[in-house]
Amino acid sequence: APLRIQSDWAQALRKDEGEAWLSCHPPGKPTLYGSLTCQGIGLDGIPEVTASEGFIVNEINKKSIHVSCPKENVSSKFLAPYTTFSRIHTKSITCLDISSGGGLGVSSSADGSMKIWQASNGELRRVLEGHVFDVNCCRFFPSGLVVLSGGMDAQLKIWSAEDASCVVTFKGHKGGILDTAIVDRGKNVVSGSRDGTARLWDCGRSACLGVIADCGSSINGVAVGAADNSINLGSPEQMPSEREVGTESKMLLLAREDKKLQCLGLQSRQPLFLFIGSDAFNCCTFLSGFLLLAGTQDGNIYQLDVRNPRTPVQVIHRSGAPVMSLLSFRDGFIASQGDGSCFIVQQDLDYVIELTGADCDPVYKVATWEKQIYTCCRDGLVRRYQLSDL
Repeated sequence: APLRIQSDWAQALRKDEGEAWLSCHPPGKPTLYGSLTCQGIGLDGIPEVTASEGFIVNEINKKSIHVSCPKENVSSKFLAPYTTFSRIHTKSITCLDISSGGGLGVSSSADGSMKIWQASNGELRRVLEGHVFDVNCCRFFPSGLVVLSGGMDAQLKIWSAEDASCVVTFKGHKGGILDTAIVDRGKNVVSGSRDGTARLWDCGRSACLGVIADCGSSINGVAVGAADNSINLGSPEQMPSEREVGTESKMLLLAREDKKLQCLGLQSRQPLFLFIGSDAFNCCTFLSGFLLLAGTQDGNIYQLDVRNPRTPVQVIHRSGAPVMSLLSFRDGFIASQGDGSCFIVQQDLDYVIELTGADCDPVYKVATWEKQIYTCCRDGLVRRYQLSDL
């Protein structure tokens, strides 16, 4: 039963007698509504907050509050953004990533732009110009000095983060590119497109090494993961090109529009499984050498085991809003949805950590660096959260 809180609760509870609403949504039962009230601010700057009947405030500090609803036996920790960057883009931000060193961010927006910025303060560093139409996805290579992007123009581009030059353009897809994945250190990359194909590319020669899958349905999300030794990935029908680097012992996961989740050996191109979900799959990620997650348009998060994919390990459903992004994080994961919710599930915690701030606007993507989490949203804001604030 998910708990919800007013998106700007941290500001609302900073003043005397300030109030914020709370609600608990048990599946199949009426929603329970409540409120939080500030009784005053302590000397340490932390508000004294009480909850209305049916809810309990367990703990509060400047940026987080831990609330429970004993009747439904649920509790959540809500974390407010440490800082918000509003000047990077003017419209909805569709994708973002943070470099491996944590110094730079890259993001793409419905305003047609793709930008590189300082991760600490959101200050603009570079504008990456060259795609025609919208940029759907952007990510840093492991080096942190190079960016990979894919757009509605069916082009995949590689950019220098240092001088904003486009060093390589890959052409071959017949439809917009919706997601990408980088293999190992990045000599090869994978793209998934609206044309229904997933392709493997050689970055050094800017050539297509092959169509890994042709599924006749839009590929919304792709993920590459190292397979556990117990998984038989199959053998390639022909000798792989010597330009394929790091593809052996890797699995490729495809989140498809036709409600199917497809997994295959990246080098062998052999199928591992095809799982049918409740709705279109939007995103997917690997949690380990055999565990994976995939999210659907109707709000289901499937956890599957590659060794026995017929029955999900679990299905998490917190709301009917589309699952927009999934990211492996510590011993759990972070998920974001189309209703503005973004939450962290960790094995050792009996509560969920909710990243608040977005008010019903979809949170499209999440990126992390050490104890910092960045989100991008339809409201045009990048939010940065500090887990140390918990």
